[in-house]
This record gives sequence, C-alpha cells and structure tokens, in this order.
Amino acid sequence: MTTAVHPYVESLLSGPRELPRTAHAWLDERRGAALERANALSVPTTRDEEWRFTDVTPLTRLQLRASEKPAVITADVAAAYSVPEAGAQLVFVDGLFRPELSRTSEAPVVRIGALADALASDSKSLEPYLASIAAFERNVFAALNTAHLRDGAAVILQKGAVCDKPIHLLYLQTQADTVAYPRCVIVAAPGADCTVVEEYAGLTADAYFSNAVTEISIAPNARVRHVKIQRESGRAFHIATGAVRVAKDASYNSQTITLGGRLSRYELNVFLDGEGASVQIDGLALIGGRQLADTHTTIDHARPSGRSVQLHKTIVGDAAHAVFNGKIYVRPGAQLTDSSQQSRNLLLSDRATVDTKPQLEIFADDVKCAHGATVGQIDLEQLFYLKSRGLPDRMARNLLTYAFGAAVIERIPVRSVVRRLEEAVMKQTGAAV
Repeated sequence: MTTAVHPYVESLLSGPRELPRTAHAWLDERRGAALERANALSVPTTRDEEWRFTDVTPLTRLQLRASEKPAVITADVAAAYSVPEAGAQLVFVDGLFRPELSRTSEAPVVRIGALADALASDSKSLEPYLASIAAFERNVFAALNTAHLRDGAAVILQKGAVCDKPIHLLYLQTQADTVAYPRCVIVAAPGADCTVVEEYAGLTADAYFSNAVTEISIAPNARVRHVKIQRESGRAFHIATGAVRVAKDASYNSQTITLGGRLSRYELNVFLDGEGASVQIDGLALIGGRQLADTHTTIDHARPSGRSVQLHKTIVGDAAHAVFNGKIYVRPGAQLTDSSQQSRNLLLSDRATVDTKPQLEIFADDVKCAHGATVGQIDLEQLFYLKSRGLPDRMARNLLTYAFGAAVIERIPVRSVVRRLEEAVMKQTGAAV
C-alpha cells in the first residue's frame, strides 16, 4: 500500500492499514477504493478555492486516535438529549453503537437500527446506496469516513411505509483526542414518509474530531424531512458530508442548526434526479468567540419541473467567522426549474466576519431562478421601537437577535426539538435575560 501524500492523512489511516474484510465483497471493494483515494488526496488548504476561507491547520496539529471502545455513560446522560416524540432512537458513543441506550425498529416495512445488523440481514437492500451516493473521489474527509466504515445508522423504509413518529439519531463524543466516523444511510422507497433528527453533541470540553457522512435516497413520491443539529463542544472539530438523491415527484426538507465546534464544515449535495422533485433547505449558524462555521451546498437540478428553496442564516458575534457557499446548478434539459436561494447574515460585533457566495449556473433557457445575500447589523428602527416600549438596550438587541434565528428553528417539524433549540438560542443570545 502506498504512503499517503499528507502526513495527517497517514496518521488517521494508521489504524486500517489492513482493512478487516466483511462478508460483503461490494462493501470491501468500496472501502478499498476509498482507502486508495484517501492515500492519494491531500488535506485541503486555503489555497484550494472551495476551502479558501476555512483553515484546517489547527485540526491537522491534533494527534488523534480512533476510540476502541466507547466510554460508559448512563441512560440518564443520554436521556438529556432524548426526543420524546421519537418512535426510535439510535445512540452512538465515540462513534460506536450503544444498543442498551437505543430503541430500534424491526417492523416488516420499516427497519431502524445499526448498520452492521442491516448488512448482516439484508445487504442487497443497501448495496445501491451505501458508499455510493456520497462521492469520495475528491473529498478526503468522505474518503476517510468510508475507509473506516464499519457501523452506523440505517433507516430503511419499504414501499408506502409511513413513520408517523420521528427517528432520532444521537452521536455523543466523550473522549479527548479521538476521531469518530459517524455514518448514516436513509433509504425511502416509493411513497414512503419519515422524519429523521440527526444530532451531534460533545460531553467533553477537550478537543476531538467528528467526521460524519450521511447518504439519503428518496424514491418517487417519497418524502423525507431531515433535521441536523450540531452542538459539539467548544474545542471540537466537526466536518460532515451530506448526499441526497431525490427522484420523480419526491421531496426533501432539511433544517441544519450549527451551534458548537471550534471549527465546523457541512457539505450538502442534493441531486434532483426526477421530474417534479422538490427540495427545501434551511440553515442557521449561531456562533461566537473564535468559532468558524462553514456551509457549502450544491443543489443540482437534472430533470424538468424541479423546485428548490433555500434559506441560510448566520448570527456571528465576537471574532467568529461564518462562511456560506451555495450553488444552484441547472443542467441542460432541466426546463421549468423554479429555484431560489437566500443568504441572510447578522453581525453582532465589529470583529465578526461573514463570507457569503451564492451561485447560479444555468444551462437551460426556460427557468425561474433567483438568489441574494445580505450582511448587516441589527436594524436600528426595530431597536428604537423596542426601546421606546421600555425594553433596555441589551434586552432589545438580544430579542431581535433571537427572532432572527427563530424563523429557521420554528420550521423544524418536531416540537420538543424546537423548544430545546429555542432555549439554547435564547441562552446564547442572552434573550432570556
């Protein structure tokens, strides 16, 4: 095996130099290909266009190891993150599945459980999707995740299956100087319907790295609502890749909330692969201190009559730095596409920074596409109005900041998650003072 071109990648690959074989030749082949690509790729730098605002040098200075076994946490600790409405909850600690903290489902039409169990019982149902939707050829972090692929979360819905209760996937990190590779695959067959809450949180104040990949396949007339919550600890690093394939007349609705992490980056790639497919993507990053939160999205319209709506908001305080790069791509022949993208950014201090770049690339002539971006501070007229009603200056500013972010949170289709995030945002913005 060749030596990796970057010493940091070499150190992360030191564990699986000889990949343990599975019972599935197709999975071994994909993991082997990912390992080769990880060896060939370098860690991105600010000289790379897609990373020019995000310097991962602090991450490469960490000496990380994969956790061999998860720390022991009690059910009470996991319960603090529970979603009461959830019909199933999968808990992963330090990247490893904890069945005693989880509630799975093995119904005939809905399978919710550990990826290893799903592979053991019916690998053919996962072969078209696992390590296939999320490309790793040019993404070193996705390649590393795939090379380490052993377990994760699997949500498989058969034709017409409807999950009337949300599915909660909880990833907790407890150990310093460790790297975890969370993996999730969601497969919705024709006519299926589900809501998935994917949540990341840290139980240690020390540095660690969470390198996640989520793959979602949505068949014709199916619907998936996806909520991603990132609440890593203040010294953590979180780099995630999301890949979604949406078929004819199917829909994908997403809310991504970014609150934690010293450095975080989320790459979401949505491929509208069927006529009449629709997508709605909302994002909110609320950061302060010296945090950096980077969001890169691509919405790829490949078929006619597709619809996409995107709203991304950031609230940036202190010396924090938010980055947004959103691309809408309309391929030749994707006529009657209707797509809009908005980037709204609120700066709370003179030292806060936002770099936003909405993009349109259109190769069809009968489309309706628009994008826009704003960067500003609190509206002085709104501030004056609240102060004229007797609110102190600080409380008025905090309430306006909270209201700016709450517009995204309130769209989340799980009420307990909305309430929990509202409390977190109020605490972080000081609106509860």
